[in-house]
Amino acid sequence: MIEHRLIERMIARIKKEGKRIESGGAVDPQFIDVGTDFIHNYADLCHHGKEEEILFRDLKKRELTKEHKEKMDELIKEHVWARQTTGKLVKAKDAYVGGDKKAVDTIIRCMAELADFYPKHIIKEDKHFFKPVMSYFTQNELDAMLDEEYEFDKNYIHQMYTQIVEKWEKKGL
Repeated sequence: MIEHRLIERMIARIKKEGKRIESGGAVDPQFIDVGTDFIHNYADLCHHGKEEEILFRDLKKRELTKEHKEKMDELIKEHVWARQTTGKLVKAKDAYVGGDKKAVDTIIRCMAELADFYPKHIIKEDKHFFKPVMSYFTQNELDAMLDEEYEFDKNYIHQMYTQIVEKWEKKGL
């Protein structure tokens, strides 16, 4: 849940920036790049990645209550929505940088949607899902998942930067 606290801090910045733009301030493409990079890499690939590839994977092997199964499916759909909305924000920023001033409306809308979504999503996970589903596991299983999450984090940074280098290599740079 410590990851949620950092996500909340960045989302607060995104909300503040979106309101500044909505009030007539200029779009800051660099801020959007940093914010969407954070959401994409930290909130989605790293944080949601561990949820989906470790916790949800192991929960799917259990006989969950109907409520827990529905909540997990809902969380997965929300992760997809967040990815799509972040992608729309990147496209709108790119359009704006390319001269499309109408893209400002999409930028404002996407920033507001993400700022509205993440706090609710985090509350749902923290208070209504993570704690209750821990009862499906023994302490040894929980410890093993935690070890796997540490390994995921340790390897993630290497995978991320390998992809960056490979992208530039493909461009011939």
